Amino acid sequence: MSDGTGNLAREHLRAFIERIERLEEEKATLMEDIREVYAEAKGTGFDPKIMRQVVRIRKMEPDQRQEQEYVLDTYLSALGMLEQSGAGEGAATAQDVADQIAAAE
Repeated sequence: MSDGTGNLAREHLRAFIERIERLEEEKATLMEDIREVYAEAKGTGFDPKIMRQVVRIRKMEPDQRQEQEYVLDTYLSALGMLEQSGAGEGAATAQDVADQIAAAE
């Protein structure tokens, strides 16, 4: 490799590293902003843990979300943790909750 090519490669590498460093700084700032929003929501009575789950669920494709809910229902049913159909008026399954979330999108 000639000197000119080596210098060019070095400069490219330096530019990439500097871009990554700037993006990492921006990411840290954004993460702090997100933490502040969750703290504010918590202060008004919302549960940040559940909010994080809702955000994660909303990122999913509908088919992926439906598959995950089916597997969850299957596991809960196998453990006897699901309400039986007709068990009560207010009983909600994971699918009911997912439908409500999807409607809100």
